[in-house]
Amino acid sequence: MIQIENLTRYYGDVPAVDDISFEIQKGEILGMLGPNGAGKTTTMRMLTCYLSPTSGSILVKDFNIHDDPVEIKRLIGYLPESAPLYPEMLVYDYLRFVADVRNIDTSAADSRIKELAGMCGINEVMHKPIDELSKGYKQRVGLAHAMMNDPEILVLDEPTSGLDPNQIVEIRDIIKRIGKEKTVILSTHILSEAEATCDRIVIINRGRIVADGSTDELKREAGSDYSVLISLQGGHFDDVKKSLQVIPEVKEIILENQEAGTMDFHLRCSGSKDVRPDIFTVIKKNNWPLLEFHRESRTLENIFRELTKES
Repeated sequence: MIQIENLTRYYGDVPAVDDISFEIQKGEILGMLGPNGAGKTTTMRMLTCYLSPTSGSILVKDFNIHDDPVEIKRLIGYLPESAPLYPEMLVYDYLRFVADVRNIDTSAADSRIKELAGMCGINEVMHKPIDELSKGYKQRVGLAHAMMNDPEILVLDEPTSGLDPNQIVEIRDIIKRIGKEKTVILSTHILSEAEATCDRIVIINRGRIVADGSTDELKREAGSDYSVLISLQGGHFDDVKKSLQVIPEVKEIILENQEAGTMDFHLRCSGSKDVRPDIFTVIKKNNWPLLEFHRESRTLENIFRELTKES
């Protein structure tokens, strides 16, 4: 449905987006992850024809952003990170204004606003000034705005930014319901959010794509590495490191915290063998009091940190 080819955008001499290419299928919920400044928002602004690329192209269905920006805008609903609302207006009046801008006739507008109010969970605030709403409700109103013309594609830039945990779950559920009927593209730096919501994840770092696939695919591609987390009482880290690094499967030993006689660290291990028995043998031999000891499989957070650690 969407084809992005060799997309590049410079700000001065700095490439915010650097020659990226990928496709988005119809009905897919795609999550774009990356640290701050990675190029997520710039990519979305080019996709929605808000910005022009320095080079490269985007095809939405059969429309090209260079030749058919108006047609593409008709297909897309866009919610930027800060919803562009008029704070002095009542929620209903604001949505009615959006419907008028979209040239939706009166009877159809009333029906559509009622439908969106139920879908986005804003029935109880329809006659309140937008300025009096919580951040969560403002995001919902912005989502209703983006969906007013029933677009085929919904683009959401950090839709849960600044929300509390309950509001995040509510917005996530709304996005999942919408994703059953529409193509959804969302950016986030909340890894659990992407893992719970998205069918596919694209990780961007310094303007380039460094990973692309489902959560399970990314974990498989990352290999069979795993971590063993250990907390000891007493001892010196240098002695512990020297004793444990002789185990062949142990590739790296990283100190996380050391205070009040307690030392927390993790071992990055490779291969299919479970080396915990070998590690425990070393700990027992040195009589180090063991407080915590468990294996942690690869997570999306581990993969994200490794792929973007240069940032």
